[in-house]
Amino acid sequence: MKKVAAMMIGASLIAGAAFAQSNAPRPDQTEFRALYKELVETNTTLSAGSCTLASERMAARLGAAGIPDSQMTLFAVPEHPKDGGLVVVYPGTSKTLKPMLLLAHVDVVEARRADWVRDPFTLIEENGYFYARGTSDDKAQAAIWTDTLIRMAKAGYKPKRTIKLALTCGEETSGAFNGADWLAKNKRELIDAEFALNEGGGGQSDGKGKLMVQTVQVGEKAYQDFTLTTTNPGGHSSRPIRDNAIYVMADALAKVREFRFPMEFNDTTRAFFARAGAIRPDPIGKAMVALSNNPVDKEAEDLVSSDKMYNSMLRTTCIATLIDGGHAQNALPQRVTANVNCRMFPGRTADETQAMLEAAIGNPAVKVDQKVRGKPIAKAPPMHPWLIGPMERLAAKHWPGVPMIPTMLTGATDGVYLAAVGIPTYGVPGPWGDPDGNGTHGLNERLEVRSLYEGRDYLFDLVKLLAG
Repeated sequence: MKKVAAMMIGASLIAGAAFAQSNAPRPDQTEFRALYKELVETNTTLSAGSCTLASERMAARLGAAGIPDSQMTLFAVPEHPKDGGLVVVYPGTSKTLKPMLLLAHVDVVEARRADWVRDPFTLIEENGYFYARGTSDDKAQAAIWTDTLIRMAKAGYKPKRTIKLALTCGEETSGAFNGADWLAKNKRELIDAEFALNEGGGGQSDGKGKLMVQTVQVGEKAYQDFTLTTTNPGGHSSRPIRDNAIYVMADALAKVREFRFPMEFNDTTRAFFARAGAIRPDPIGKAMVALSNNPVDKEAEDLVSSDKMYNSMLRTTCIATLIDGGHAQNALPQRVTANVNCRMFPGRTADETQAMLEAAIGNPAVKVDQKVRGKPIAKAPPMHPWLIGPMERLAAKHWPGVPMIPTMLTGATDGVYLAAVGIPTYGVPGPWGDPDGNGTHGLNERLEVRSLYEGRDYLFDLVKLLAG
């Protein structure tokens, strides 16, 4: 998915910490950069890449640091030999503390060289940024987690809590082989943990040199595609009729566009709107606070919903993304299909979302089907003070004066598969992005160099802190 934090508070927030002046990288940062470069430059697209190769390369680095083969499991299935992954178990000394799991996906969204300014699979450092596909989503996280265990192994560090690492494939492509899903269903004992740390949180800059906020992602929406289909006997275009499959589909999609799912709150989003609104000195900020206090305040709801990000945090959303229809320029269309992509609020099922879409369309001639069945329901994990508190205190140490706010991801991650088997999963603070999204899933993806290095330092300290 996507490594975009589930909020954009904007430049109107209170001023955050100014980024420090660039210095020459430390020796450990230089070593980390080499690991990051190797991972980024290993093509892991579905069409032409290999997550298996990327995982093998990370396993080789972990082995060179002293982690024995007996603590590493490279996995793949015969049907998808290039979609493999890696699980590492770094043992702790405690017999009572349950393990923690570090999760990251190594697959990336497709990227064509002809579309990019730079080669998308060559790491280029330019003007304070790293450019390449996956620099942010999600190879920064995968490299940091791998590097964390390498540093611990080289130092002979012995945590109280066992630390597990899972590098997986398939997060970026719905319906493809998904390593996290496969592990949860087939190797549950291998990744068993009290909690997991994942992508989905992170910081937000103002794009002008200030870190404005850090977030911890506590919950996410579930991803589901629905296929809408209209059919008709068709006929010669010289004898048009109103009963036209394209027109019926157009009417149905117009109904989808106008339909607004009911507003919902959970503990995470209520805390987000109260705290983020309190530091936003404008009418939307006041409305955010008012809505968190009184969810039936329709005036506040309408104002907050005028912001596309906040609207998505308040409800299930569905949007048409693809359409295909007709078979000849001189014939009435016999079949039209459209893809409607939904992001379902935690706790909502695909069946109830489908029923609400069908009711909104109000035409039984429009068939609605779930593209992938059996996907887990999104579950918001608990906001445990013993887990969130250390994240906040450590963030205050690394970035004084920068608020840390719990947020719900409006996209989706592989955390949904872990939550389905009882492993609550949290998106960690750390590397930050700019307001424009840094080209994630798009052209010329980039990540600020200082963002990566400072985020790495924070996450290394966080893992040690939570591991006891």
